[in-house]
Amino acid sequence: MAEHPNTFHMVIASVGETRFDGPAVSATFPGEAGEFTVLPHHEPFVTTLKKGTITVRLPAQAGEHVASSEGGAASGGKKFSVDSGVVEISGNRAIVLL
Repeated sequence: MAEHPNTFHMVIASVGETRFDGPAVSATFPGEAGEFTVLPHHEPFVTTLKKGTITVRLPAQAGEHVASSEGGAASGGKKFSVDSGVVEISGNRAIVLL
């Protein structure tokens, strides 16, 4: 399936477990230097995460028409508690290793 232009691919994984693998409209992370949000086509970077919550906003499903503040259609989100980790943003994807 083609990726929607207003999404990016996101993976949240730990040893032996994939907690999330799919498209996202945005994701907010508890960074060591403060909370930050990633949107589609974000500039590449790598940073560490501290204890907190990752919030992933999901794209709207067919038939849903909920406008997001980022300009795309979005549905609800998913939240993931983390103790620490590393996130890499590049190539319109976010990979989180916990």
